Amino acid sequence: MKLSDLPFAILRFQYRLARTPLQMVEDRVLPLVDREAPGRLMYERAVGALDAAAGNALRDRALEENGISRVQRVAALGEAMRLDEVAEQKKEHAQDELARKREKAATAPQQARDDAAQRVASAREDAEQEKRQALQDAVDRTAEAKRSIAESADHGVAAAEKSKRSAQNRSKEAEKAVTDVADQELDDAAAKRRAATGARARADRLEDLSDSERVRQGNSS
Repeated sequence: MKLSDLPFAILRFQYRLARTPLQMVEDRVLPLVDREAPGRLMYERAVGALDAAAGNALRDRALEENGISRVQRVAALGEAMRLDEVAEQKKEHAQDELARKREKAATAPQQARDDAAQRVASAREDAEQEKRQALQDAVDRTAEAKRSIAESADHGVAAAEKSKRSAQNRSKEAEKAVTDVADQELDDAAAKRRAATGARARADRLEDLSDSERVRQGNSS
């Protein structure tokens, strides 16, 4: 051993001495833990990185290679676990997809029957709607015809009433004309009676005067 290597030898000894508790853990605890457990993988990765760094610093080739190998082994195991997990996920996905396809294939006839029943129900509903609409249209047309008939009857009644009133007015006018003529004739008769009465009165006066004149003349003789 060279004199220059003595300090590194002392440091390597001290490191191995300081690493004794870790070695005890590795010898007694790690064998009881699943080699794929996340906690064990984290521990081995950390210790491997520490050994690799210490071996490189202390010029301990064996310690460095052991640390590197340990880190690589943990990394490879982690990658294998990741791939296993991915494969398991793909397997579960494939199983789920297969289950869905089987369920879809199993329910396809029922789905077809349900679709057919839905189409039949929809067609029935459309037919019922059309029948109700046709019935409503018929009712509306009947009501419109009744209104037209009623309006025509009302117009006929109004025309008849108007004609009746016109006839009554003409009758009243005729009656008035007859009454006016009768009144005029009565007035004329009354006037004639008055004239005859006046004539008789004048004749009577003239006769009285003649009698008086004759008497007067007889007295004079």
